[in-house]
Amino acid sequence: MKLLYIVPTIKNTDGVARVLSIKANYFIEHFSYEVHVLSQNETDKLPFYDFNSKVVFHSIELKGNVFKFLKSYQKQINQKIQEINPDVVLMADNGLKAFVFPFLIRTKIPIILECHSSKFIEEKQQKSDFLPKLISSIKYRFKDFGAQKFTQVVVLSNENLNEWNVKNAVVISNPSWVKTEETASLQNKKVVAIARNSYEKGLDRLLPIWSKINEKHSDWVLDIYTDEIDLLKKEASRLGLSSNLNFFSFQKNIESIYLEASIYVITSRFEAFSMTLVEAMSLGLPCIAYDGPTGPRSIVNNETSGFLVPDGNIELFAEKISILIENEALRKQLGSNAKESMKLYKIDAVMKKWKKLLESL
Repeated sequence: MKLLYIVPTIKNTDGVARVLSIKANYFIEHFSYEVHVLSQNETDKLPFYDFNSKVVFHSIELKGNVFKFLKSYQKQINQKIQEINPDVVLMADNGLKAFVFPFLIRTKIPIILECHSSKFIEEKQQKSDFLPKLISSIKYRFKDFGAQKFTQVVVLSNENLNEWNVKNAVVISNPSWVKTEETASLQNKKVVAIARNSYEKGLDRLLPIWSKINEKHSDWVLDIYTDEIDLLKKEASRLGLSSNLNFFSFQKNIESIYLEASIYVITSRFEAFSMTLVEAMSLGLPCIAYDGPTGPRSIVNNETSGFLVPDGNIELFAEKISILIENEALRKQLGSNAKESMKLYKIDAVMKKWKKLLESL
């Protein structure tokens, strides 16, 4: 079987790129599929994550205003589909053009929409005025309309499924790549967070929380792995966080980062299915997350494998971190439960679902 993934970017550090590297490699190594990946404006870049050498990368060059962009996108996409002639096309794009895609292509090949974000994701804070609300409402309706034109929509959890007003959707969670039986010792006085510095991922909401922790537990350290580090450093400086807070660029091999930590935290505004939560919990870390509309609640069992905090409640989030800092036995109990619960996302079981779906189309 020949697959064509269409994505905005594949050679960067984003979670979608990481997930697709895991899945593409598995398709090739276990099912002997042929995998092609088509991205935008990435001709001269090398992938950040490790892809099997048999993965074939393609890139189209897109620029200009929205009309020129879409016209060029339509022309080049159709050329590539005709050239590659895949058995299935998989669209993994969170942008609005993903929902225009079914109207732009000229093919009878099955097309799948992989939803790696919430339907309601926003890139910046939305105003509460009538017009912005109306625009958002129209956008969400259009997403439903466009999604129904795909052969199949794949979402990552039942909570994600409930967001969509479509009948062609199924749930297949992202797989965990963690195969080691190693478990974090939870002895180090270290909290870790791994996320892009974006409105969606909400690292700006983590710094005020850590400011409160720093007052009470100054012997503990927060390590943040992210991009655009300078912007976060400025905010940290404004909050007076000059010590016990470290910023690092993304790392390709992050297993050791989790194993050296004792608590994992996530303060996203929007999530579909957090791979970093799955990774951290698979290695035995207790996790604390804001309980947004979707995402963490699909993975974390509150007070059993971690803590879910009402969205935006800084005081309670800091309190939950303090509870885990002060109670090693609880850390270990939640961490053990977290590791056990991640068996649900073992890669072999998840990829069998993908094989069944793809070969049924």
